Amino acid sequence: QVQLVEAGGGLVQAGGSLSLSCAASGRTFSRYTMGWFRQAPGKEREFVAAMNWSGLSTYYADSVKGRFTISRDNAKNTVYLQMNSLKPEDTAIYYCAAASTVRVITSTLQYGYWGQGTQVTVSS
Repeated sequence: QVQLVEAGGGLVQAGGSLSLSCAASGRTFSRYTMGWFRQAPGKEREFVAAMNWSGLSTYYADSVKGRFTISRDNAKNTVYLQMNSLKPEDTAIYYCAAASTVRVITSTLQYGYWGQGTQVTVSS
């Protein structure tokens, strides 16, 4: 089992920045691909970013490419999401997730472990 706890959400003005973190406990964190997803009210959960176990392979949704950066520190069992140039349409609950695979994956169905989510609100 892997337990995930997100932190760092909040309210920010458009153009601002926020940094999210996700602390993992349980089985060996470094063996998991880690992903960030988000869900806005009335919408389906969507992929944001993912990073494989080594950190050498990443993938971003087109909507956040160039603005968001995913990173991980396997020694601290933590994955991060740095969000810059935030837009009102980035407002959502952000979830981190873990998948027992070496590949970078984007489907919610392939992630077996989820955090409880953290709210990010971007005001215009």
